[in-house]
Amino acid sequence: MQSPPRSWNGKVALVTGASSGIGRAVCQELVKLGMTVIGAARRTERLTALQEELGEDNFEGVEVDLRSEPSILRLFETIRARHGGVDVLVNNAGLGHKATLMTGETDAWREMLDVNVLALCICSREAITDMRSRGDNGHIVHISSMSGHRVPGGSGVYSATKFAVRSLTEGLRKELRGATSKIRVSAVSPGFVETEFAEKYHQSKEAAEQTYSQFPVLQSEDIADAVRFVLEAPEHMQVHDMLIRPTEQVS
Repeated sequence: MQSPPRSWNGKVALVTGASSGIGRAVCQELVKLGMTVIGAARRTERLTALQEELGEDNFEGVEVDLRSEPSILRLFETIRARHGGVDVLVNNAGLGHKATLMTGETDAWREMLDVNVLALCICSREAITDMRSRGDNGHIVHISSMSGHRVPGGSGVYSATKFAVRSLTEGLRKELRGATSKIRVSAVSPGFVETEFAEKYHQSKEAAEQTYSQFPVLQSEDIADAVRFVLEAPEHMQVHDMLIRPTEQVS
């Protein structure tokens, strides 16, 4: 007999990078699942607007700087004090700089590594501490990238951070299995999604518009739907890494 979809009604979720794009759409989707959602980001005015949209009983915005471990630890302390910990973590926050290996600035490389890799590790560690005290049956979802499966030209460092996420997903899965934990870990790896990413990467609104006008690209809601599918998979099933491209994307 097929197992029913996993229910998260009444559980607590943390979504990083919640102020825009994929993170914002994921928060909206998780509220539909009946979860209490904590959205973490630096742009508090956007979190406030999202809280007004979703309702303060369903969503709470908390400021965090993912480049700082003390800031991340304060985030988890706040969640534990107000909600008792998290049952779901969506490591959505991430960024890319057009900083090549030959000429890129060290600070740009460091920021990508701090946010895309180290913050993901710290958040996962803290979330697992919560999950193991709350029934040992949570779920961690990394929002990765197709750049963790191939290396676009000029994006060597950004791509390296997403290859790291790919390795961390499998490494954590094996650690959890070794600990006989029921916590699941998954990754979702999108191709082109129309968000603020391209404008920040290229430092150009025109370049972003050109990137997203080549063909119909993915929308943030598409990735939020994928996250919901991953979370609702029956408990005997773990989606490991979901690769999602626009139909017309070549690479």
